[in-house]
Amino acid sequence: MVQILGLILLSFFVVSVLLVPYINLLYQIKFIRQKQKTKDLFEARTPIFDKLHAHKAGTPVGGGALIIFVVTFLYLIIFYLFPYLGITRTSVYPYKKEIEVLLFTFISFGALGLTDDLRKTFGFKKTKFWGLRFRFKFIAQWILAIIVASMLYFSLGISILNIRFFDIFNLGPLYIPFAAFLIVSFTNAVNISDGLDGLAAGLLVICLIAFLVMSASILDSTLSIFLGLWIGALIAFLYFNIWPARIILGDVGALSFGATLAVAGLLLGKPLGLAIIGGVFVLEVASSLIQILSKKIRKKRVFEVAPLHLWVQHKGWPEPKIVFRFWLAQVIFALFGLWLSFF
Repeated sequence: MVQILGLILLSFFVVSVLLVPYINLLYQIKFIRQKQKTKDLFEARTPIFDKLHAHKAGTPVGGGALIIFVVTFLYLIIFYLFPYLGITRTSVYPYKKEIEVLLFTFISFGALGLTDDLRKTFGFKKTKFWGLRFRFKFIAQWILAIIVASMLYFSLGISILNIRFFDIFNLGPLYIPFAAFLIVSFTNAVNISDGLDGLAAGLLVICLIAFLVMSASILDSTLSIFLGLWIGALIAFLYFNIWPARIILGDVGALSFGATLAVAGLLLGKPLGLAIIGGVFVLEVASSLIQILSKKIRKKRVFEVAPLHLWVQHKGWPEPKIVFRFWLAQVIFALFGLWLSFF
């Protein structure tokens, strides 16, 4: 654990040093947020969203790309140096296969998010191909999620579903669609939550700390090192992302981090723990899903606007107050999830 704490500090230091010049670079290339559009699943314009978030236009987008680069680079370097430092690798699964799954998810979903950020920023939406924005992104998410789920099943041999207080289920090949569903769900949950300054990144840090405790308890250093580096990078990013944000994760970060969060939960064998520890993310995506289904089936809205954080903002809560209270709720969810995992 001492080594993991050192890696958190290392990642924090590297990202802290790089963030200011990176933000300046984003300004120079005009990779900034455009006029606001809602972040629900169908991305239709809503006057409420536009009114509440108009001031965010012009903020640099793409903070997630720097985090992905730094964490991936440090992760590979550290694992290369481990034998020379006399540190023993420990892993529940073959460590090379585990690294492949983590990095493939981290990078591939980030690349998908980056294409969406580029389209929104530089106007590629005018072309016919990019006009199918939601369909393209959603189908691509499922394709990548099925690939990752297949890697978990075939390469790592994961097919067990352990539900506390119920039973252990061997899903066999059905594990692939189950894991893919979780990955897509959390990909969109984090993306939807990335609407207020500091909200998604702060929620992620809380979830990842809980997962780090769990991975350390089973001596999976392969996963613990990755989580530690990721936590340090996110904390450094949060300094510039809390209200008023100087930089935003963007879809490059939101899609990557949501998918990888789900994969971390699956690697720990705790899909129920993932849902509980990531409870605020679940509430966020559930509120959007309820709104969408209600509009489609009942032709009515359940909320004036969705997701949940936007609804309470519309009710008059200041943005920092929403973020801090959602963080506190996530802490309780994380503690409850940890308690269930170790009960």
